[in-house]
Amino acid sequence: MTNQNPKVDQFMETVEHPQKEAVAYLRAAVLKAEPGLTEQVKWNAPSFCHDGVDRVTFQLKAKDVQLIFHRGAKVKDGDAEFVFPDDTGLMKWRSSDRAVVTFQDLADAQAHEAAFLDLVGRWVRA
Repeated sequence: MTNQNPKVDQFMETVEHPQKEAVAYLRAAVLKAEPGLTEQVKWNAPSFCHDGVDRVTFQLKAKDVQLIFHRGAKVKDGDAEFVFPDDTGLMKWRSSDRAVVTFQDLADAQAHEAAFLDLVGRWVRA
């Protein structure tokens, strides 16, 4: 994967998380499915960027696997009107421009992988 960041690799070596295998699996799947994404460590977790803007970031404080879908660090003008259709039912909205996708474990992530990767692709282009 040419978009895999060695700094994120180093960070992941130090991560202690009960679902680390699922985090690594989803990280690789996202980078493979969306070659236009870059990644960095942001908010003490791997974060995927599109055109230099963080769009999907792991939340590593929970026992399960959580990914925050956002439109950058700060709310943008017009976000109150932002609408994103989620036909997967995976997203739980926290605000008009932020949602969380949660997987219990690796098996759960694998079971929903196709829908999740489609969601990521549509989100980063929204």
